[in-house]
Amino acid sequence: MKPDQGIVYLVDDDTVVRDALAFLLGSRGLLVFSFDGGPAVLAYLATCPRPIRGVFLVDVRMEPMSGLVLHEELLAQGIRNPLLFLSGHGDIPMVVESLKKGAFDFLEKPYADNTLVDRIEQAVTIERAMLLDDARQAEGHARLASLSDREREVMPRVAAGKLNKVIADELHIAVRTVEVHRARVFSKLGVRTAAELATWLSNFGGIDASAKIQR
Repeated sequence: MKPDQGIVYLVDDDTVVRDALAFLLGSRGLLVFSFDGGPAVLAYLATCPRPIRGVFLVDVRMEPMSGLVLHEELLAQGIRNPLLFLSGHGDIPMVVESLKKGAFDFLEKPYADNTLVDRIEQAVTIERAMLLDDARQAEGHARLASLSDREREVMPRVAAGKLNKVIADELHIAVRTVEVHRARVFSKLGVRTAAELATWLSNFGGIDASAKIQR
């Protein structure tokens, strides 16, 4: 597997269709893992390290687990990778509901090969962006977790633009102590100014993020 190779989990209980799709996607440079149904792909994913890499291409009508039920199960397990449904005309109302729950897209049968591959490649691009965002979020939360209780009290006040003296009065501590905590917050979060701190916090939920870490 190449480092930048897109991964597709193909789930279809029709062997002929599954083999044809696997050949098509593989010929376009994608790494394809094929499964004959929801239980099979879930069993495989249970053995994989997190986060799960790749996107899902799933037929809506399968037995014993439909594609819609599989999507629900993936969401329940916290697997929110882009998922595309292959659907018949009569499935569209059900698929639309899944789109509202986070499915990436659906293709109505019959579909053009190029259209399918284009959608898959779009989904792969989004999955890569999601992975980078997850890594950024994990780093951010780790940095927040490194703050002491007092630093957590000082941080949102600095981000709000309050002067050191005002913060000292509110927390009943010395101005010099505020300066020390302020410097440590900047260092631990990798920012240089109060404005940068405010922007940094906004990327992690703004006021909500500040409130969470003041507990």
